[in-house]
Amino acid sequence: MTSHLHALCFDANDPPRLARFWAGFLGWEISDDLSEGIVLLPSDDTGFRMRFLPSQAKKTGQNQLHFDLTSTSLDDQQKTVARALELGARHIDVGQRPEEGHVVLADPEGNEFCVSEPGNNFLADCGFIGALACDGSQDVGYFWSRALGWPLVWDQDQETAIRSPHGGPKVTWGGPPLMPKTGKERLHFDLALPAGGDQQAEVDRLISLGATRVDIGQGDVPWVVMADPDGHEFCVLSPR
Repeated sequence: MTSHLHALCFDANDPPRLARFWAGFLGWEISDDLSEGIVLLPSDDTGFRMRFLPSQAKKTGQNQLHFDLTSTSLDDQQKTVARALELGARHIDVGQRPEEGHVVLADPEGNEFCVSEPGNNFLADCGFIGALACDGSQDVGYFWSRALGWPLVWDQDQETAIRSPHGGPKVTWGGPPLMPKTGKERLHFDLALPAGGDQQAEVDRLISLGATRVDIGQGDVPWVVMADPDGHEFCVLSPR
């Protein structure tokens, strides 16, 4: 029994505001169940939710993962960008070249995301959220493939990608050079086992695959904080 990707979590200085931005932009619903904090429920085949967790820390540097969103035409791309800007996003420069067709934006707290150009063959069979694009090595792509039980759908030139057998976004790793790690990351994965699963056995399995337990000051909590082989944090929740 393996974990599933339960949520993508954002550390946020203003969780309600950031959740409203993403709910409006993606067309997702804000959950009435507050047991996990402020949660957005997908309205498509994404397969995981989004959680917004309070944090006093300010964003520094570029996030190690971001959304790549798809477009069906240049007009569609322009409308997506305009909608994001109306909701509070802004254009940013992360070193993209003028000839590249994607548009780089940041949400109200500076979290980067891209609106891809139409005709992107790699994302052609994906929905609006085409990919979670991560900074990471080839080995970490192999780790997450085994951890989630998702097959590799790309493995070339040290770049990897996996995708759930049920569809939804791809999760990609761009290979070297890797960005330097500068502290706790603002975005992380929450994994969870189905009801009746054994959390400790799952932690042991993930360790056998190359993960480590880490202490970020979480104290006595019912989840286990871990890091993948590249040092990116994630949490293993109690079964649900």
